[in-house]
Amino acid sequence: MGTVIAFANQKGGVGKTTTAVNLGASIAESGPSVLLIDFDAQGNLSSSVGADRSAPGIYKVLSGEVAAVDAIQETPQPRMSIITGGADLTGASVELVNEERREYFLRDALKPVVDKFDFIFIDSPPSLGLLTLNAMVAANRVIVPLQCEYFALEGLTQLLQNIKRVQTSLNPDLELFGILFTMYDSRTRLANDVVQEVIGYFGKRVFRTIIPRNVRLSEAPSHGIPVNLYDPACVGARSYKKLSEEVLSRVKDQTAR
Repeated sequence: MGTVIAFANQKGGVGKTTTAVNLGASIAESGPSVLLIDFDAQGNLSSSVGADRSAPGIYKVLSGEVAAVDAIQETPQPRMSIITGGADLTGASVELVNEERREYFLRDALKPVVDKFDFIFIDSPPSLGLLTLNAMVAANRVIVPLQCEYFALEGLTQLLQNIKRVQTSLNPDLELFGILFTMYDSRTRLANDVVQEVIGYFGKRVFRTIIPRNVRLSEAPSHGIPVNLYDPACVGARSYKKLSEEVLSRVKDQTAR
């Protein structure tokens, strides 16, 4: 079974999509195969790789209209594919509410492809609703992107409580893989205070790599390519490359245990 990672944070604008696409591209660049799942109605992950959002995506897979393998699209990054998301996901959480095993729809839908990729990355919506719950049940690891600002800390406790609930009642294989600092500005005292506070509390569960604010990271999606293809020498691309090495090392260490 491949490593299935959900990117979760109920706060929007913290770098979930940016991390999913650029970490995925950096890992794929080094050899492993990666499948991106755009599980957000905004569809930003799909746009970030120039995917055809009019083609059948993850909603059609959830509803059983299309098999997961038939919804996979290639991306500009070799060895990285995607199943798109979009506005049709808006009604999915409402439609699933009265269904049996409503938390398991994504896991069940991905079963036919989970062994075909080394990594599957699920970009979840900025909420703690049913779609994010499905993402956590389908995953075996969670990465929490955390913006280096005060308000980003407020929802962290609630998110971690939700992860524990999922571990207890729905998916005992789920683990907090790591907390990732994003949009870091070393010039501000607040950013440094947030980093020190979170590291002091969570220790080794915090990734050593910190993703800085970088204009190239913001520009790349408008070109429909990840930052390693847009400007491989920029600080954003180099940071995600470093993060990919750290993620691969963690997975290797955990697998060897």
